[in-house]
Amino acid sequence: MSGRRSGSGVERAIRGMFDDAGVRGWLHVAELHRPSAQVTIDPGERLPMGSVYKVPLMVAFCRLADAGLIDPRRRLTLEPDERVPGPTGISILHDPVTLSLRDMVVLMMTISDNTSAHAVLRAVGPDVVDAMCRDLGMPDTHIHGGVVSTFSRLLAETGAPSLDAALAHVADNDTVAPPGVYDPAFKASTTPADMARLLRAIWTGQAASADRCAFMRDVMRKQPWAHRLGSGFPYDDVTVYGKTGTFGAMRHEAGVVELADGSTYTAVVFTQAARSDTKLPRADAVIGAAARAAVEELRGRQGT
Repeated sequence: MSGRRSGSGVERAIRGMFDDAGVRGWLHVAELHRPSAQVTIDPGERLPMGSVYKVPLMVAFCRLADAGLIDPRRRLTLEPDERVPGPTGISILHDPVTLSLRDMVVLMMTISDNTSAHAVLRAVGPDVVDAMCRDLGMPDTHIHGGVVSTFSRLLAETGAPSLDAALAHVADNDTVAPPGVYDPAFKASTTPADMARLLRAIWTGQAASADRCAFMRDVMRKQPWAHRLGSGFPYDDVTVYGKTGTFGAMRHEAGVVELADGSTYTAVVFTQAARSDTKLPRADAVIGAAARAAVEELRGRQGT
C-alpha cells in the first residue's frame, strides 16, 4: 500500500469519495498503538449506530463474566414469540432454540442476529452497558435498549401499522422520512471517536481480561460480511475485524485492520446515503475505500 497526501489533502479526497458515492460520511482511522496518528472527518458527531451497538454490549458482557456476575455458559431457550425481526440467525427460525449466552454473543457479532442480541442485552442490562461506556471514556455512547427500542421508536415516528411498513416507509425515495427517524437522542447512538476508543481498549487488553479480549477479537475476525470495510483490503495477508451496522439510509462499520507487517489500525466509518434504497453497493464499498485511503495516508506519514 503506497501513496501519500497531506492530512488536509487526504481528508478532501475522502470527502470526495463520499460525495461520489452519494453519502455523507464520518470517519476515524488511527494507528492502534499511536492513536494520535489519525485521519478523521467529523469524528465527534453523535449518530444512530444500528447494530454497531452490539460491540459495547459484547464488552459489557465480557466484563460481567470477568467479575463473576454472569455465567457465559448459562443456557437460555428462546421461544418463537421472542423473536426480534432481522434477516439472519435465530431471528428467522421458527422453533424454540436453546443456546448459551456466550454463543448468543457469537451470533450477534458474526451474523448480527437481533434475537440473540436482545437476549444478551436482557441478561446484561442497558444501564450496565452505558455505565461501561462511561468507565471507558465514551460519554457520547448510549444504547437506549438496543434494536428493540430503535424499532419501537421507528413505529412511533412513522405512524406505520407494522415494522415492515415502517421500514418500507424509510426506504421509499418518494417519501420524506419523519424528522425524528435519524435523531440519535432516543436510539442506540455513538460517535466514531468513541467507537475507535472502544476498539483500542479491546485490542490493548484494557476493555476486559486478556482472555475475554482475545475472545472478542476472535469473534470480530469471524464476521462474514466483506462488502464494507473488508472491500478496501481484499488481500489474504490482511486481516479485517469488524461489526457492521445498518439503519435506514445509514451504513456503518467499526473495525480493526491488521496488515501483513503487523501494523494495526482502528477504522470506524459511518455513512448516511442520499437515497434510501436497501441495496446501494457504492455506499457500502466507499466505507472500505475511505478506510484504505486513511490507512495509506498514515503509512505514508511513518516514512517521513
